[in-house]
Amino acid sequence: MDARVAVVVGAKGRGSNMERLVLAGRAKEYPGHVALVVSPSLDSSAVAKARELGVQVAHVPRGESYGARLARALQGMDLVCLAGFMWLLPAEVLAAFPGRVLNIHPALLPKFGGKGMYGHHVHDAVVAAGETESGCTVHHVTEKYDEGSVVLQKRHRLVPGETPESLAAAVLRLEHEAYPEAVSKVLGD
Repeated sequence: MDARVAVVVGAKGRGSNMERLVLAGRAKEYPGHVALVVSPSLDSSAVAKARELGVQVAHVPRGESYGARLARALQGMDLVCLAGFMWLLPAEVLAAFPGRVLNIHPALLPKFGGKGMYGHHVHDAVVAAGETESGCTVHHVTEKYDEGSVVLQKRHRLVPGETPESLAAAVLRLEHEAYPEAVSKVLGD
């Protein structure tokens, strides 16, 4: 099976998870490939990286009829992956792709999830709470932030003196392993 995967990125993302998904999809035995990157902005690092990698880019700016326009742009895709997308996904997209939308979160859900828990906010909260471990979670997307069923988690044990910055770097390395592995698992099911 060579499933068509779309990656929906945010306006400000680096695109490192999107890049890992593109590269994983180029391996002969991988069950899908990134056929499309969708962004609300054409001047993000993620869009530049997608173009460098030769992946088709669709520009879908937020605004009136955003959900319908995004769902139309994603037509023909078998799986949708969010990467650096900070908003709730419109109902039209969830309806068009039931059970076929994934996201990656930089913590071990259900801890440190929900509205406002993204990027450095998550790592600051984990360190401030005195947690002994963190990691990342790939999960199905629902109409609520970070509440979909878990596909896969990878763990990182915090070391003495761990800072939010060192934790962010460790978790990002885990994300780069976890997302392609989770996509392969979902496509193989």
